[in-house]
Amino acid sequence: MKLHIKEGTIAQVVALSNQIDEFVSPHGALEYENRLANVPHNILVAYEGEEPVGFKVGYERDGYFYSWMGGVRKEWRRKGVAQTLANRQEEWARQQGYTSVTFKTRNRLKPMLLFGLRNGFNIVGFEEREDIGENRILLRKELR
Repeated sequence: MKLHIKEGTIAQVVALSNQIDEFVSPHGALEYENRLANVPHNILVAYEGEEPVGFKVGYERDGYFYSWMGGVRKEWRRKGVAQTLANRQEEWARQQGYTSVTFKTRNRLKPMLLFGLRNGFNIVGFEEREDIGENRILLRKELR
């Protein structure tokens, strides 16, 4: 596998989002534009050859770096794509002077929760929802 990471665009991540089964109703371009406007942000797209296979988007939120959205197409999972994207995002955040990375996941998305825990994130918050599977779990990792 010849994976490479490039800076991406909102249009690219919106297109990729529509190929991720776990995203029930993925955000459109307007939501990305609203969140990323006037704040430091980073859009990364992973490619196998010329084919986009995954993405990661983060931005500054309340003075910290928030890893907001990301996903890997099902057929490319368990091949190091998410790990490579996360490493590159953390490297970028560190270079920008951030001391931590924070992300939120849903209780039903166990692979994402486990990915965070395996990668040195700690659970720092919890938001309860009516549907237990939709409970939000907030995780943070200190950057060294």
